[in-house]
Amino acid sequence: MSDRLEQDGGSATLELALVLPLALFVALALLQLGLLAKDSLAVANAAREGAREAAVSRDERRVRSAVLRSGGLSGDRTVVAVERPGSVGDPVTVTVGYRSAVVVPFVEWLFPEEVALQSAVTMRQETD
Repeated sequence: MSDRLEQDGGSATLELALVLPLALFVALALLQLGLLAKDSLAVANAAREGAREAAVSRDERRVRSAVLRSGGLSGDRTVVAVERPGSVGDPVTVTVGYRSAVVVPFVEWLFPEEVALQSAVTMRQETD
């Protein structure tokens, strides 16, 4: 009976040794996906804040500053575009593009080096 218990313990150890790396790899890939989702939400929020600033101000620097301040995004990885076709009452669109880096080790080969994220928000222009 004790021989059978020793054999079962050995097979459980072997199964753990085979499955544990796969489980850790899947956990790291999920962590990277979560970080990309966080960045996507930050870009959407930054575009919303930028559109609000563009609706009340015509200064492009203030719009960019609002985008960077609200999303916590890196300035060198962020592109902000403001489209104003008219004056008061017309729509103003702010588009924010962000290149999110893959930072989790061991899963780099699953993802591109950088993931491009983009969000655009349109609001009514309130000032001239």
